[in-house]
Amino acid sequence: MEYIKISTEYITLGQLLKEVGEIDTGGMAKWYLSEHEVYVNNELENRRGRKLYIGNVVQLANGQKYEIIS
Repeated sequence: MEYIKISTEYITLGQLLKEVGEIDTGGMAKWYLSEHEVYVNNELENRRGRKLYIGNVVQLANGQKYEIIS
């Protein structure tokens, strides 16, 4: 598991995908989520605007996991 440190209250799922290098631009988030299974706290998620707070865990289709920390 890798950790994503944030200094704000939350980030969106689209921002996380861009931060970890899965997508190049924010506009690709909608396509990525329609083509790949992404789980937030073990629930399938397809909203690029999903707010991710400290303690949330995101799992990508490739099995990589990211936890949001402060």
